[in-house]
Formats: sequence, structure tokens, C-alpha cells
Amino acid sequence: MRGLRRGELCGLRWAAVDLDRGLLFVERQRTTAGYTAVEGEPKTAAGHRVVALDKHTVAVLRAHRSRQLAQRDKRHGNNQVWVNSGYVFTRKDGEPINPSYATTRFRKLTTRAGLPPVRLHDLRHGAASLAHEAGADLKTLQDLLGHSSIVVTADTYTTVLPDSQRRCADATAALVLAAARHTRRRIKEKAAKNRPAGRAEKETPSEKRHPTKKRSRRSRSRRHPLCHGK
Repeated sequence: MRGLRRGELCGLRWAAVDLDRGLLFVERQRTTAGYTAVEGEPKTAAGHRVVALDKHTVAVLRAHRSRQLAQRDKRHGNNQVWVNSGYVFTRKDGEPINPSYATTRFRKLTTRAGLPPVRLHDLRHGAASLAHEAGADLKTLQDLLGHSSIVVTADTYTTVLPDSQRRCADATAALVLAAARHTRRRIKEKAAKNRPAGRAEKETPSEKRHPTKKRSRRSRSRRHPLCHGK
């Protein structure tokens, strides 16, 4: 579920797994030259990374560790050889599995399950696609997969999820439409505020005529004081 490469899984040791904190440290990988296993550094510098584990994966690893220890005790009880290699994925005697064996074994399991042809490496693509579907952005996917460049991540995974792209398009359209509605509402509010003021301006000249006439009468009476005597 976390998109590790085949070599990273085959080279994983229990010392690099912290089940209590739910963390996995990718530090080594096991590849093949012919059928000979070769252990070394991860594929790229970005391959050195810390991978967060979900609760389900932690539970699966705990159960796997318990079975591995039970097998060790059983072999010791039968006076059989057990190699304390420290690897997470081992053969029955505790030696680490060959990466080529992992590929062959996976192919047999998919055939038994009646699944369509799928490569072991496809699980890495599947994990990335599901993470992207769940909302992980490209930078998060790059860190998860250990890609040296985000361009590699973008070129590989931005065209594999039409449903995700459709949701993105719908969300973008919804954002634009919401902004348009908000703009229209503001325009209407401003228009409503300006409308009474416009009416007052139209009514002001007629309302000011009567006070003007009164002032003119008073002014005339002041000019002709004899009118009061009449």
C-alpha cells in the first residue's frame, strides 16, 4: 500500500521498521545481477526516505512478524537451521528472499487467484494511484515513491485517473460559479443602496421650492416695512 520498489521490499530489515510509531525507513535495496542478489543503496538519493504506515499495514506487519518468530522457534525445536538475518521478508530458514523469487511467487499467486496478468511493479503504480485518488498531491506522491524529480511523478500519474481529474474539473467549475454568484450579489447590494439616493436627488428640487418662496416673502417684507402698517 505504500508504493515501495521490489528491491526496497526485499532489502527491508526489521531494524528499519518502527511499528510503534508507524514508520518505515528505506535505507537499502536488494537487486539482482542474473540470479545473484546484490545489496546496496536505494535507486536514487531521493530513495532514502521515511514512509508513514497506516494502521492496517502496521497490523499486517505485526502479524507477519509473529509468524516469522513462530517459524524460527519451530525450526529451533526441530534442530533445523535458522539464520537471524534481520530481514522482513525471508525464506523458511530466515535468509532474505531473492528479488527474482518475489516476482515469480507473485505471478503464481495472481494466477491462482484468477486475476488478470499484473506485474509486481504494478502494485507500486497502484499504490500511487490510490493515494492520488485519496487526495495526495504530487509532492506527497514524489516523497512517498522516492522519485528524484516531481516531473517523473507528474508524467507518470497525472493521466491515469480520469475520475480524479473530473472531480478536479467539477471543483474548479464550482469555485468559479460561486465567485460569480458572490460578485452578482455584491453588485445587486450596491445597486440597492444607490437606488434611494437617486430618488432623493430627483425629489430635492421640488421639495426645495416652497422654502425658497417663503424666504422670498420674508425678504420682501423686510424690504417694505410699510406693509406691516397696512
